[in-house]
Amino acid sequence: MKRTAIAFVALTMCLTTMAQNWRQMMSRVEEHSIKSEVLGAERNYTVFLPAGYDIDKEKTYPVLYLLHGMDGTNKDWFDRGHVKDVMDQLTASGEADAMIIVSPDAGGSVREGKWNGYFDMRGWNYEKFFFTEFLPTIEKEYRIKADKQHRAIAGLSMGGGGCTSYAQRHADMFGACYAMSAFLHMGAEGVDAQKVAEGDKTALLFETAHRLSCVDYVKNADEARKQELRTVKWFVDCGDDDFLFDGNIDFYRAMRHAQIPCQLRVRDGGHTWEYWHSALYTALPYFSRVFGK
Repeated sequence: MKRTAIAFVALTMCLTTMAQNWRQMMSRVEEHSIKSEVLGAERNYTVFLPAGYDIDKEKTYPVLYLLHGMDGTNKDWFDRGHVKDVMDQLTASGEADAMIIVSPDAGGSVREGKWNGYFDMRGWNYEKFFFTEFLPTIEKEYRIKADKQHRAIAGLSMGGGGCTSYAQRHADMFGACYAMSAFLHMGAEGVDAQKVAEGDKTALLFETAHRLSCVDYVKNADEARKQELRTVKWFVDCGDDDFLFDGNIDFYRAMRHAQIPCQLRVRDGGHTWEYWHSALYTALPYFSRVFGK
């Protein structure tokens, strides 16, 4: 009986060790928060850590900042876009390389009066937060290759406009940008001056999108700015039934006219999670090729 008990304890310890080792070999998703002095609030973020991250403590990884859309949060890409499942599948097949993926929270329910947007607006200096607090904290906390070639950004809808604008105006920081169904331009007719004056959060977002139009940024670029934009690898992906389709085509045409290389994919689909989930199968291998150069 005593020998049986010892054998049982030994087996339990062995299985526990095997389970711990197995967990270390698997990819995982974590959710954390950062206290922002700029915003005066806690902001959540979700991070994907690749398989084996905890085994080789010296290994560093490229990073992808993945932005959600309007009315969304940092959880969307993982709960609805299934980033972990796609990433695990693509790394297992060799189509994508290991990378760290980080999704910050720049939104929430508009119906509940939450702020939305990746830009600096009256009462919401999110871009300042992102570049002075969030990104430096992430790249200190995790083993990230913190250079332009190994740092990329992507997003959908509002996040597609956010990632494009970030990569335009911070071209020295990002090696690649992948915009999905992106909110790239807002005409003056879409700005409600009265609501802007009243501080309406959605109106402030639209006014800022008009002021920081990604299309106009290219059209108005001088040669020095065009040269900066040429240092980024650009990719636009939009469905042919998407209500933002025309703006995406306008951006692509502006890039072609300015002789700034930009890939374009137009697939069957609309402004849906089915489209954005499927876009990951192109985006993640694309970033892997960029990182590998």
